[in-house]
Amino acid sequence: MDVILSILSQAKPHTLVVLPEGALSGYAEDPSFLGEIDPPGLVMAFKKLQDAAIQRQLHLIFGSCLREDKQWYNVGIYYGPQAEQFIYRKINLAISERAAFSSGAQLLPVDLRIKEQKIRVGIQLWREIRFPEQWQFLARAGVQIFAYLTNAVGNASEASVWRSHLISRAAENQRFVLSANNAHPAQKCPSMIITPKGEVAWENCSPECEFGRSSIDISKVSNWYLSQSRLDLILPQQK
Repeated sequence: MDVILSILSQAKPHTLVVLPEGALSGYAEDPSFLGEIDPPGLVMAFKKLQDAAIQRQLHLIFGSCLREDKQWYNVGIYYGPQAEQFIYRKINLAISERAAFSSGAQLLPVDLRIKEQKIRVGIQLWREIRFPEQWQFLARAGVQIFAYLTNAVGNASEASVWRSHLISRAAENQRFVLSANNAHPAQKCPSMIITPKGEVAWENCSPECEFGRSSIDISKVSNWYLSQSRLDLILPQQK
């Protein structure tokens, strides 16, 4: 919480801030860590972050574990400056998660209003980078920015592969990608800001906590490639 609040204190009003998977609750591939989480304490922490977003007039997207109806979910949460909120429950769980987490059932975008501009954002978590059809589905639903929250640590030699995935998801959908990974000596995935052309506007892959900033021009988002998809060959023919 202290680290997150410190980051928020550096952000100017009307900024979109994206934090890693499990940023608030903590996260590990071994789901036994869930037994160490205090659910009432986590609820209080959610309220504190929401209050901070309102007070600082920020748009905040962060990862956490969430307990609902006696089930745990791996989620991405959005808090807005006018008390807006949205929860994306990870739909494509890792094999190691499936015994402890329930999967989400909806792949929905969230609409933000930053000053006078309406922006549609899609949230994806960790291994969902491996499933480009989810990203294209969201792009076709009007998403302009992807917030990718991950906790990809453990084998730094894989970082180039994950980096390539991120650039591909941006370029093939012609959308902005904001990727946030936990600071760790063995990162498998860089934190990045990528343009719809696949250009890297900012990047960090180190054990140090860094805060990257970039201005985003939504007019750069395009459906040029999506409009050329041969859906007649991919989707079932309707009679």
